[in-house]
Amino acid sequence: LLYVFKDDRVIEFDGELSADTLVEFLLDVLEDPVEMINNAMEVRAFERMEEDIRLIGYFKGEDSYFKAFQEASERFQPYIKFFATFDKSVAKHLSLKMNEVNFYEPFMEEPAIVPGRPLSEIDIVEYVTQHRRATLRKLRAENMFETWEDDMDGIHIVAFAEEEDPDGYEFLEILKDVARDNTNNPELSIVWIDPDDFPLLTTYWEKTFKLDLFRPQIGVVNVTDADSVWLDMSNDEDLPTAEELEDWIEDVLSGRVNTEDDDESADEPENPDSYITEDSDEIHDLDEGDNDDNYN
Repeated sequence: LLYVFKDDRVIEFDGELSADTLVEFLLDVLEDPVEMINNAMEVRAFERMEEDIRLIGYFKGEDSYFKAFQEASERFQPYIKFFATFDKSVAKHLSLKMNEVNFYEPFMEEPAIVPGRPLSEIDIVEYVTQHRRATLRKLRAENMFETWEDDMDGIHIVAFAEEEDPDGYEFLEILKDVARDNTNNPELSIVWIDPDDFPLLTTYWEKTFKLDLFRPQIGVVNVTDADSVWLDMSNDEDLPTAEELEDWIEDVLSGRVNTEDDDESADEPENPDSYITEDSDEIHDLDEGDNDDNYN
C-alpha cells in the first residue's frame, strides 16, 4: 500500500504500481474534491461518465449545505466523484431540487435521490458507504486490489469483455441490461474486466482460469484459491441473452453453481455441459502476476 497525505487527510492507494497509474492517481488527488457543473457542455461530459460512481448536488451557493457536501466528498476522493451546481438551468435538466443530491450507480440509466433534504456530511457519507458496491463495476488499475478484496462471501462474479471488440461490446451491453434489471439485489455484484486495460495480466489470467480472453467470458471465482467455474460459451455462435445470463447468475447466487463443483461432485448442475470448471492446483490471488435542447 501507498499513502498520500493531503491537508489533514490520509488517502490510501491500493492499485497497480505502475508509473502511469500513480501519476493519474496523484493528479486526481490534487484536484478539488467537488467539481462544479456550470453549463451544457459540462453536463454532457457528466452524463457520459457511465462507468463511474458519482454524486451531484444543487445548492444556492457556498453555504453550510454545500460545505457538508464538500466535506463528505473529501472522505472518498479520488475514488468517488462529487459534482455540484449553483445553476438553475443545470439543476432543472438534471431534475435536482435545491439542496438535493443524486447518486449515480455505474451503468444505471437513472440516479437515486439520496434521502433527506438538506443533508448533513454524515448523511451523505453513510449513504455512499452503503451503496458504493455497484451491481456492475469496472476493475480499474487505481483500485484493483481494493475491488478484488471487496468480495461477496468469498467469491466474485467476473466478466471479461473487450469494449472495443464487437462481441465484447455486445456482451457488455447484455451485462448492463442484467445489472439494470437487478440493481436492487444487494447480493449481486459483477466485476467487469476489460483485458485491454491490463495487458501484463492477460496471459496470467488466461493461464490461471484456462480461458481465451479474445472472447467474452463470465464466471464465478473463489478469491482465496482462484478456483473458478465459467459459463461455457465456446460452442455458441451467439452470445447468451440477458435472460440466459440471469438464469446462470441465479444459479450462482443460490449455490447451484459454485467453485467447489468438480467431476466427482454428487451435486452437479442441472445442465453440467453449460459450465467449465477450473480447479487450480496452486493458490493464486488476482493481484499476483507478472432540460433543454442545449443539453442534447
